[in-house]
Amino acid sequence: MTLDDFDRACKRTGEYLLMFDDILIPTDGSDCAQAAVDYAKDLATRYGATVHALCVVDPRTLEHGPHYDQETEKYTNIAEDTCDDLSAADLSAKPAVLTDLPHKAILQYVTKHDIDLIVMGTHGRTGLDRYLLGSVTEKVVRLSDVPVLTVRDEDDEVTYPYTDILVPTDGSKGAGAAIGPAVDVASKYDARVHALSVIEPMALGVDVRSAAILDSLEKAAQDAVETVEERATQASISGVETAIEHGSPYRAIRSYVDEHDIDLVVMGTHGRSGIERYLLGSVTEKTVRTSPVPVMTVRQPE
Repeated sequence: MTLDDFDRACKRTGEYLLMFDDILIPTDGSDCAQAAVDYAKDLATRYGATVHALCVVDPRTLEHGPHYDQETEKYTNIAEDTCDDLSAADLSAKPAVLTDLPHKAILQYVTKHDIDLIVMGTHGRTGLDRYLLGSVTEKVVRLSDVPVLTVRDEDDEVTYPYTDILVPTDGSKGAGAAIGPAVDVASKYDARVHALSVIEPMALGVDVRSAAILDSLEKAAQDAVETVEERATQASISGVETAIEHGSPYRAIRSYVDEHDIDLVVMGTHGRSGIERYLLGSVTEKTVRTSPVPVMTVRQPE
């Protein structure tokens, strides 16, 4: 089965495999935003994508009159400088400046311009002590209908080109939404795919001494990672690894990242199994905030 055949099969079953033709970078000119630009540049080169550099003027921080004009000019320059950087890498780039609440402007731009992927820093601060990329990022992660790649700038080490991609899963539809994009990126980078399911019995309020319950949880976890393995194998991914861990989900994810030299985590923004257990919800937000490598969050289509 070719990747195109796999894509069509996913669409027939209501799942999806994304191609990133238009990538949005919300930027405020900070170091954190620039780190996101570099990751977006690499992805856009692989996909032949157009990159949109968006600056948002937050009206809550402005006074009337010349100050607004100065801020608009400053962000226009940032957007254009970012596009110049992208154009120097032979990429198609489009600058934009909007005035609105940052997360609203970002999400509206996504809808209006058919954006396929948002790439943004997990935090960032301008000289005026105003956040563009902090709590804004978490709002975008929770609300975006398209995948969001979050990037930290704590150190100078980059993790692209990706060689090892982790997909945390609990077998739910929310978690399953991340499989298509993870497989697509892995195909572009010829990367290995790691499927991890974490069993947290205490979150269920059950007696962990019950062999029947533990067997049920183990089977559900095994089914979840095998689903990822099957999808990756169908897309001719050369290397697939599966693992089942016990304990706190986001801590297990973090440990797995460190122990297996993971370059990218791709996970659903929420997920719930038939027995009402969350793996991916607040866990995703914790992972976005604490992961030492970029995290791509994917929301289940309505």
